[in-house]
Amino acid sequence: MCAIFVGGLIGLVIGGVAGAVIASIIMFKKGVEFRKKTAEAEIGSAEQEAKRLVSEAQKQGEGRKREILLEAKEEIHRSRVELDREIKDRRNEIQRTERRLVQKDESLDKKMETLEQKEEVLNRKSKETQALQDKISELHAKQMGELERISGLSVEEAKEYLLKNVENEVKHEAAILIKEIEARTKEEADRKARDIIATAIQKCAADHVSEATVSVVPLPNDEMKGRIIGREGRNIRTLETLTGIDLIIDDTPEAVILSGFDPIRREIARITLEKLILDGRIHPARIEEMVEKAKKEVENTIRQEGDHATFETGVHGLHPELIRLIGKLKFRTSYGQNVLNHSIEVSHLAGLMAAELGADVALAKRAGLLHDIGKAVDHEIEGSHVTIGGDLAKKYKESNEIINAIVAHHGDVEASSVVAVLVQAADSISAARPGARRETLESYIKRIEKLEDIANSFPGVEKSFAIQAGREIRIIVKPEDVADDEIVIKAREIVKLIESELEYPGQIKVNVIRETRAIEYAK
Repeated sequence: MCAIFVGGLIGLVIGGVAGAVIASIIMFKKGVEFRKKTAEAEIGSAEQEAKRLVSEAQKQGEGRKREILLEAKEEIHRSRVELDREIKDRRNEIQRTERRLVQKDESLDKKMETLEQKEEVLNRKSKETQALQDKISELHAKQMGELERISGLSVEEAKEYLLKNVENEVKHEAAILIKEIEARTKEEADRKARDIIATAIQKCAADHVSEATVSVVPLPNDEMKGRIIGREGRNIRTLETLTGIDLIIDDTPEAVILSGFDPIRREIARITLEKLILDGRIHPARIEEMVEKAKKEVENTIRQEGDHATFETGVHGLHPELIRLIGKLKFRTSYGQNVLNHSIEVSHLAGLMAAELGADVALAKRAGLLHDIGKAVDHEIEGSHVTIGGDLAKKYKESNEIINAIVAHHGDVEASSVVAVLVQAADSISAARPGARRETLESYIKRIEKLEDIANSFPGVEKSFAIQAGREIRIIVKPEDVADDEIVIKAREIVKLIESELEYPGQIKVNVIRETRAIEYAK
């Protein structure tokens, strides 16, 4: 029974399921058919719409086509009109050009005819000119032949004669002109030089100073002389040995004379003696102590004088050793003239003259201050102060212009710059002014006369002149007695005789001159 119930129940379930499936299948088929019909209807309407759109597009395309065709026709017509107008203009321009060319051709034809006529005239005149030239050449040849026959000279000889005469006349006129120019130039140069030197001397009014080779130390009483001499002369011997100065005690009352040619040693001895006199204790040990103190004091004085000289002249940048050597010039003299004062004076004079000429003032002052630097050590080193000064300047890196100014300030070397010439002039001015040097007039004149007498004693000497305060002698020899190659030997012989017979400071330049002169007078 249960089995039947279960079987029936299963059958009912299966039947229900099968019915539901069948029902769903039927519903699906109906939905498909509906959607198919709907799609077909939509497709039909879309086709109709497409046909309608195509029809409208065809209508619009036909209209647009007609518009484009009309526009193209209008553009073609417009272009054809413009082209016709341009062709017409071109045709007119060509016609005008053709008319101008025709006119030019006619004008050229006329000009050609005129030129041909002128050419015929020129040819005819050229032939006539050639005939005249031939006739002139023939006449010139006849004239030249007649001139040669009359003068007895050929053409070349006549040319040479004329050129020679012209050359002589030109040389004569040139010589006269050169002489006039030289005279005017020399006169102007002398006047300018006098003005410059006068201005420089007026601006530099230095005191006239003359110094000697002795120093005097005053004593409080004559008893002090004995203390200075010491027992058996030990004190004075010690002092003279340490300073190298001679003490003269007995000649002058209440004074001791210090004699020596080295001013620095003499100054050390003077300071030492004055300190000993003030101190009162005079014995060898104390003398040695005072000498050392005096040496330090003099060394300080030397440096101070060097600094003062550079400050006074405005010369800067010198090597410290050069400044020290400048200070040592304070204790050097030349013919009684203080060399440091002389150097400062030369520096000022050279600077003033350089300012007048527009030259380098600082360089001129520097060269003037250093020009006698060799005198600071010329008693210690062999050679003249000129050579020593040049070596010192080169050693301490001075410029070539400064070195040349130092070695050329006495004329031993040729001056290579304006500064060197100015230093020469300033040195001569400072040394030659009245009272600068102590040499007496009588001894100076005797030395100059002796110098000229030595030169005049040689055969062939016509005249001699001592110049530059006896630093140079110019000797003029007779050209007929002394040949060119003999003047060197003559100068050497005169130098030897001067060295053996004459005492003089520094160097003497012997300048032997031989010249031949031709003199004519215009009447």
